Amino acid sequence: MSLRDRLKKNGPTTGAGFLPEGPPMAGQPTAPVNNSGAAQPTAPAGAMFGSAPASQPAVYNSQAGQPKKGERFEEIKSKVHSLLVENLNVSITEEINKDEVGIAANNFLEKVLAGEKIPMGNAERVILIQELVEEVVGLGPLEPLLRDPIISEIMVNGPKNVYIERNGKLHRTNVQFKDNAHLMHIIERIVSAVGRRVDEKTPMVDARLKDGSRFNAIIPPLALDGPSVSIRKFKADAGTLEKLLGWGSMTPEMAKVLEAAVKCHLNIIISGGTGSGKTTMLNALSALIAPDERIITIEDSAELQLKQDHVVRLETRPANIEGEGQISARQLLINSLRMRPDRIVVGECRGPETMEMLQAMNTGHDGSITTLHANTPRDAVSRIVTMCMMNDNPLPEKTIRQQIASAVNLIVQVSRLTDGQRKTTSITEISGMEGDVVAMQEIFKFEQYSLDDNGKVIGQHVATGVRPRFAELCKAKGVDLPNEIFTVAEKKSHPPLHN
Repeated sequence: MSLRDRLKKNGPTTGAGFLPEGPPMAGQPTAPVNNSGAAQPTAPAGAMFGSAPASQPAVYNSQAGQPKKGERFEEIKSKVHSLLVENLNVSITEEINKDEVGIAANNFLEKVLAGEKIPMGNAERVILIQELVEEVVGLGPLEPLLRDPIISEIMVNGPKNVYIERNGKLHRTNVQFKDNAHLMHIIERIVSAVGRRVDEKTPMVDARLKDGSRFNAIIPPLALDGPSVSIRKFKADAGTLEKLLGWGSMTPEMAKVLEAAVKCHLNIIISGGTGSGKTTMLNALSALIAPDERIITIEDSAELQLKQDHVVRLETRPANIEGEGQISARQLLINSLRMRPDRIVVGECRGPETMEMLQAMNTGHDGSITTLHANTPRDAVSRIVTMCMMNDNPLPEKTIRQQIASAVNLIVQVSRLTDGQRKTTSITEISGMEGDVVAMQEIFKFEQYSLDDNGKVIGQHVATGVRPRFAELCKAKGVDLPNEIFTVAEKKSHPPLHN
């Protein structure tokens, strides 16, 4: 049943006749309309709304949050929203036409304003109707944040505290939810759309929004101050080496070495902390894989954006409410070995699947790439050992280190600096074993010298002068890496270190 038919069926006491005849509007209403669809004159903006002139409609400002709205605005919005919910009577997962909801919201707004004889300017009408549509068919107060391309992460700490990450820095916004129930409704809408649930029995949930953004929620009783939400926004323009160069994340020499490493089927570990740019780097390196190779990707939440044609995308599955049906990354990795992969790309190793990843790298699946959480290349090796020990029947630690030395060729360390910049801070080759220790040699590194008066990091990427062992392998495969790439360049002058 269409929205128009649903509203008419409810009868005049619940708003029948408020949805005008004719085709749905092309976008959000920019001026109120009466029941016949004709534009009405706009009443002067009341001082209670603190509005902008009608010619300057208030919109979301990423610097300051949302336009400031008074209690009367929220009261009217609540009344109109109640009318919409009462008349629409749709399930939480049902798809509804946004344009028709906008028309219905506009007409219910006219009814409320006329009944209470309240003036409202055009700017307030546009904002209110947009917010109502977002409440009914979108994600409510989160919608403006999701639309802002500058924002990379959204963090909700209860209904009244919403933070964003912009350019690597955290900022508090003016965005708020009405109460815990309002926030829970938005969370339930998100998770139910992907067939998952969140309640007291399963108070933690991972999901993916329609645009690919990664979503995590944890609710009371685990979250003491109200439901907590974290959204890692999906970037349509996935990272490439060219973009990383443009952002200053690395030098052309580093990019050339990484490109050669991928083309020559070296096994690569991308290491970094939370929000350091591991997935961006993984996208950039994966984009260099030849189009005639069969790639299998394994992720908890699909974020990779591979452009090649022959890609099989696998995603883990959590347990259902009965605690059954879980499919882990380890199971997918074991199964992928039976699927004739040329390359295996694992979004992140975080548990016992790391052992299977090492074995795959050691048994003919060269050119595999994965990420893990660690602060330095040396820490990355230790973390791999720790995760391999999570198996039911772990190998001796020395054997695991031998597996690492023979399987992994390169560790790419990415970091988020104190000023929010994301840099490739180290490219390190694993060269073998020295006794019981995995031998490593750094090829490139980022040297930080100081901070300027604005707190921005001053530093530069430098070559260490070490020519990696894999350079000969690359040359044998037709990819030459000239010696000058690895030559130690003269350091740029820089200010003295701050005390």
